[in-house]
Amino acid sequence: MPSSNPLPPKENNLFKRVLRCYEQKQYKNGLKFSKQILSNPKLSEHGETLAMKGLTLNCLGKKTEAYDFVRRGLRNDLRSHVCWHVYGLLQRSDRKYDEAIKCYRNALKWDKDNLQILRDLSLLQIQMRDIEGYRDTRHQLLILRPVQRASWIGYAMAYHLLQDYEMAMKILEEFRKTQNVKQFDYEHSELLLYQNLVLQEAGLHQEALDHINQYSEQIVDKLELEETKARLHCKLGQDAKAAEIYKELLKRNNENWFYYEGLEKALHLLQPEDRITIYEEAKKEFPRASAPKRLVLNFTLGDTFRELMDEYLQRGLKKGVPPLFITLRSLYSDPEKVRIIEELLLGYEMSLKLNETFKETDEDKETPTTLLWTYFFIAQHFDQIGQAKKALEYIQKPIQSTPTLVELYVVQGRIYKNAGDMKLAMNSLDEAQSLDTADRYVNSKCAKYMLRANMIKEAEDMCAKFTREGVSAVDNLKEMQCMWFETECAAAYRRLGRWGSALKKCHEIDRHFTEIIEDQFDFHTYCMRKMTLRAYVKLLRLEDVLRSHPFFYEAAKIAIEIYIHLHDHPLSDSDANQQVDTENLTPSELKKLKNKQRKAQKKAAIEKQKEKDKAKQDVKTKNKEEEVDGPKEEELDADKLARVENPLEQAVHFLSPLQDFAKDRIEVHVLAYNVYSRQGKLLLMLRSIKQGCVADRNDPKFHECLVRFLKTVQETASLDKTVDLVLKKEMQSIYGDKSPQTLNAEFLTKNMTSLAHQLSGARIMYYLDSWCQSIAVSIATNLDLEGVTRILCEEILESLQRGDFGKCDKVVLDEYQVNCHKQFVNSPAFYSITTSNNVDMATLNHSGDS
Repeated sequence: MPSSNPLPPKENNLFKRVLRCYEQKQYKNGLKFSKQILSNPKLSEHGETLAMKGLTLNCLGKKTEAYDFVRRGLRNDLRSHVCWHVYGLLQRSDRKYDEAIKCYRNALKWDKDNLQILRDLSLLQIQMRDIEGYRDTRHQLLILRPVQRASWIGYAMAYHLLQDYEMAMKILEEFRKTQNVKQFDYEHSELLLYQNLVLQEAGLHQEALDHINQYSEQIVDKLELEETKARLHCKLGQDAKAAEIYKELLKRNNENWFYYEGLEKALHLLQPEDRITIYEEAKKEFPRASAPKRLVLNFTLGDTFRELMDEYLQRGLKKGVPPLFITLRSLYSDPEKVRIIEELLLGYEMSLKLNETFKETDEDKETPTTLLWTYFFIAQHFDQIGQAKKALEYIQKPIQSTPTLVELYVVQGRIYKNAGDMKLAMNSLDEAQSLDTADRYVNSKCAKYMLRANMIKEAEDMCAKFTREGVSAVDNLKEMQCMWFETECAAAYRRLGRWGSALKKCHEIDRHFTEIIEDQFDFHTYCMRKMTLRAYVKLLRLEDVLRSHPFFYEAAKIAIEIYIHLHDHPLSDSDANQQVDTENLTPSELKKLKNKQRKAQKKAAIEKQKEKDKAKQDVKTKNKEEEVDGPKEEELDADKLARVENPLEQAVHFLSPLQDFAKDRIEVHVLAYNVYSRQGKLLLMLRSIKQGCVADRNDPKFHECLVRFLKTVQETASLDKTVDLVLKKEMQSIYGDKSPQTLNAEFLTKNMTSLAHQLSGARIMYYLDSWCQSIAVSIATNLDLEGVTRILCEEILESLQRGDFGKCDKVVLDEYQVNCHKQFVNSPAFYSITTSNNVDMATLNHSGDS
């Protein structure tokens, strides 16, 4: 459609050059040509030229000027599709997608058949998951460009995503008929497999099988072809054909666990005796394969399990397979199997020491390394079942004989970590990485343990060995979206009480997920062009639930807990409380303290200056670049994050995705309750309680929320009529007529043997009645219950010290600490004054051994 304000021929040619410069990213030339047009007094307010000048300035990073020019251009020519399109592109670059869509729709009012605007609109609609709008836009594109492949595929995919499978199949079939098939045509093969996927999701399994059989010669991906056939035969009850295909697939890859699982289903093998037969046959057919030897251990029991485990262990220990324990760790959920494994291992140890054989009846002698790997496995075994002392004794034996084997120190570090001593764990991993400085895995593991030991600077230096030269390790890891490092950093900063730095890392992780979602734009057109349609659908579905990933969950959990803490203890008050009592210090101690503070301030000032210089350099570098991708995000400042005005609003920012994508996790509903209870939002608290009851009503932490909410509602004097009506109706179904005391008493009785549940019950007992302090403390500190773990005991000690049970007698605290130390000797949390000297000597001895 021609412009409502056309340019003279000379200026029109210049305008075309402006467009060409924009497309070729020659932005400075584009500005020069724009200036030439606007220098004409009659055209100084030409809308489309002003808009294009603004768009060009935006690409050079001059955002404020860009918006001024584009808005000015739009005001001068509201009927120009170019002005509206440019304004939409500007909004899109700032990720204001809803506004951009409005702009594109306005542009289409004045030029409804503009292909570029329609394509840009369709990209935003699929990005925002406006699938119905996307369908309409793709339909218009198909009418305008029926010969283009992307027009057909995009329109069909819109119906597929709307679950209108019949229409999607009709469109795909009509498009398929127009194709000229070449030999080994990969793109046509992907189209056929995508068609088949649509049929399968529609539940038309017979039609899908007929389709894949009909076009099997044209499908290039033969592995996917056979796997799809096997699955369809199973769903149609054609088990013999499915079993035959799975057997052929096993010949192709005999280590694929899913093929064995599929074969079992196809043959309807339910009893262990029947299931063993296919694995015995597989072992004969594939003698070198480990999968059939390992999978059979999952379901066998008793003497059969002992015999098969004996064979599997001996084979692994003879060959010296370092991850042998990792492959068997999933079996440790069965106590009987753990007992059998332990008996076999201790038998091997005794026989190898005495006879150099696994059993006394064996004739062939084993190599000395077999005993080493046996010790290695036994150490991991005892570590897994929580016997750290024995685990450390066993791992020391191979270390003494072979002190250069990296894997030994890695396992030793893991044992110390599980025992609670991160300092010694880090020392072991540091020793391991010094033996093989080229091993990235050991380097990363060492860095992680350093972070767990709160040695952040040392961890950064460790990671710097594998990051890009000339860039700080932290910046390079952030650029690579190394989220395990950032999560561990956040946790370390939180333990050190550096709330702002911890929050900064959490926000960086949140931004990584936002960037990953934005990166979809690169694939909306690419996948259509390359016909990777099945992968594209998987990508869209993955992006829809991206924030359900464990990395986001961990970061969000840390952030929410910190914001709750900052709400309860604002930083200014916290800082005042943490001031050192200088009055009780001797003159020498006071002098040392002042020197230390002065050095710390000097160091902080130097680091701050370095950061400012680096920021200036980054700005200069960005200004030199021709194009700026995406909006310039505000620099995260740790101090600002820690002193945010409303911490709970920030907590909700992290909480909302968890409520959408992690509803099955009871911890999410506990966090939600803790946030909403501080905001005083009763209905949102009720929602958290209801969802928590569905997830796990008997969870200890959730029980505390349950009782607190009941007491809060009972104590609330005046309520809005509607709120009161809703609460009465819903709470009747949740609580009945029980009082908080009755509810807690029933909980304690129901979970008499669980320490975690007794701890929560004891907390609530004191919360309801402070006169019950001594009873509550005795319940919480009872170690003769089930589920006594180091982490739980550390939580109880922290709870006692924090004042959850009021001010506790020091004798009670010391007694509990001593009792816990007897069970968890290596955990620093339970080091009392009497044991501290012995611990220091043990640390020195370990350092000397290393």
